[in-house]
Amino acid sequence: MRSFAIFSAAVAVLSSGASAAGVTGAAEGFAKGITGGGSASPVYPNTNAELVSYLGDNSARVIVLTKTFDFRGTEGTSTGSGCLPWGTGSQCQVAINKDNWCGNYQPDAPTTSITYDNAGSLGITVKSNKSLVGQGSAGKILGKGIRMVSGVKNIIIQNIEISNINPKYVWGGDAITIDGADQVWIDRCTTSLIGRQHIVLGNSASGRVSITNNKIDGVTSWSATCDGYHYWNMYFTGSNDLVTLKGNYIYHTSGRAPKVAGNTLLHAVNNYWYDNSDHAFEITSGGNVLAEGNVFQNIDRVLDTTPTGHLFTAPSAGANSACSASLGRVCQMNGFGSSGTFNQANTNFLSNFNGKNIASASAYGGVVASVGKTAGMGRI
Repeated sequence: MRSFAIFSAAVAVLSSGASAAGVTGAAEGFAKGITGGGSASPVYPNTNAELVSYLGDNSARVIVLTKTFDFRGTEGTSTGSGCLPWGTGSQCQVAINKDNWCGNYQPDAPTTSITYDNAGSLGITVKSNKSLVGQGSAGKILGKGIRMVSGVKNIIIQNIEISNINPKYVWGGDAITIDGADQVWIDRCTTSLIGRQHIVLGNSASGRVSITNNKIDGVTSWSATCDGYHYWNMYFTGSNDLVTLKGNYIYHTSGRAPKVAGNTLLHAVNNYWYDNSDHAFEITSGGNVLAEGNVFQNIDRVLDTTPTGHLFTAPSAGANSACSASLGRVCQMNGFGSSGTFNQANTNFLSNFNGKNIASASAYGGVVASVGKTAGMGRI
């Protein structure tokens, strides 16, 4: 695999425009066939309360966002103890002492008093059969995330931005939470300035999830690595999760981009990782990852340590023929520019792809231009 120059300017390409009142395109990969709110008449929330109500009721809905919904300051603040496990510098994140996390895991860390926004602590509940769609570049949610849990299914989240969730504080809130849900498609969204995870799949089984064409923006003033690069990015640790990660732009991060564990089968295909100050993948026990056709530019450590899970990185044309039996095609090699190695050829788990909806893969050479046109909110 040869190194090559990749220019970040390619990701600045914009193709924004007003979207129709509904979902654009169709899900690819494990969540293929998802319908969300289907043909329900669109509704246009005007207030935070209306948005919460539409997302949390039991009706099939197409919910179109045409404005910014700012939850900051709407649920008051909490003052309590926190700790400084990563340093006392101005760029270091502070940890909220959630469930005595500081005492249990960082007993030697300096303590401090903190005040944080309550709205960020728990995301908006999303019930089954919903499409949440932003119109053009207008649909934004500030200060609060969204959560799909406890058996809900058939949810589409497309073309929205979620931002400004207690970014100074670990445990301050997550942008998108999936835990015990099934058939979820997250497409063309942007997440930025998040306290904890941009996208988190909890320990409960979450079935079929496709995460496509999104921008994970790790630029921040506070991070666990104290360097302006966000550490907590994507956390996939469910007990029976199928996750397609395709066409995403994962930018300016420092770790867990993603972390894969539990019993997760992750297909990472045609994504663009750019500018990471530490590591991208972290794969521990139970994690099963097929990574193909991706581009890694300025990623010193693509893989944190030798994985204790399973990993196939499409290392060579000869090895990639091993994909044919389970995926119906050979796998695509990954591309690297000024990045570390990513070379594992564990094929024992590839049979887990048999009979499932598998995302297509293209050669890495066109990934940067493609991601630059499609990844993130406002590209429809």
